[in-house]
Amino acid sequence: MRRAGFSLLLLSLAISASAGAQTADTLWKERPLFRTSDAVLAAGFIAAAAAAAPADKYFTRQLQEPARQANRFLKGGATAFRIFGSPGGLVAGGSMYLIGLGRGSRRVEDLGLHTVESILMGSVVAGGIKVVTGRARPYADTANAANFQLMRGLKSDDYRSFPSGHSTAAFAFASIISAETSHWWPHTKWIVGPVVYGAATLTGISRIYNDDHWASDVIAGAAIGTLAGIKVFRYQHSHPGNHLDKLLLRAGVQAMNDGNWALTFSTASR
Repeated sequence: MRRAGFSLLLLSLAISASAGAQTADTLWKERPLFRTSDAVLAAGFIAAAAAAAPADKYFTRQLQEPARQANRFLKGGATAFRIFGSPGGLVAGGSMYLIGLGRGSRRVEDLGLHTVESILMGSVVAGGIKVVTGRARPYADTANAANFQLMRGLKSDDYRSFPSGHSTAAFAFASIISAETSHWWPHTKWIVGPVVYGAATLTGISRIYNDDHWASDVIAGAAIGTLAGIKVFRYQHSHPGNHLDKLLLRAGVQAMNDGNWALTFSTASR
């Protein structure tokens, strides 16, 4: 647990340090909230979840094999990535926001705030689906991976397997971090993206290893989290004067003649 928390803190500090070397006048552009690519992405996730569903029990059996369960490295890794999924993403996002606030860095504040927003939005959606679908977790019904019952999730956490909340949070974190860092610091695109998405994938695998989720739960959670991060990024960067940003981010924005937006700083925001 300490290693996971320390790693997330290092990530927050590394991004903050990178931001300190940048200028603060990046332009903001209107972006459509919904694109054809979103439907393609969602369809891909749905297809992947559908393809994985028949093999749910197979994946669970493989990761529940006694030798793998007894492996200290795998057990420790599963714990670390479970924490990365939750509460790690929220802790990292909140830390980045506070670091940015303390340093007067709009970019780090922006990154932290939007990370928290993405995770919360994805988690609310996933939580609602969990309650409605009422799927039994693997440990509750190992023999039947298709054990769904409408609204049964209200009864017990044992029946809130679909989708994986940890996977949702991890992929929301990966999605928004990748999008924001690519926006603010394009040179980091091929470094940050693979790292955060790789960690999110391992978070999903850890949930199967821990016997809390089926593989299709993980894929569904990945879909919700990824789309949550994309939507928050597009909306917030197309509406830089939105209520939350004006309330919680130090820097303001003003419209330019070409329809773009530029960051503006008051003396108090420095």
